[in-house]
Amino acid sequence: MLALATRFLREPVSLRLAEEFLTVPVDTIDRCVADACACARHLGVSATPEIVERIAREHLLAIVNSAPPPRAPR
Repeated sequence: MLALATRFLREPVSLRLAEEFLTVPVDTIDRCVADACACARHLGVSATPEIVERIAREHLLAIVNSAPPPRAPR
């Protein structure tokens, strides 16, 4: 039952973040949202969609901002 509730929590969050982070693969976004949900529960924080989305967004921003710049053609 908990797994089903968790999936329904994560799907809308993943969809919203996928629309925002077009360069990040969808499976990476799904994994990030699942990790954020697990992290919130581990810390004893209520894993509401808003909290999970905020945590996942910060992680995704770190992924996007840490990517090396494209190489210039020689």
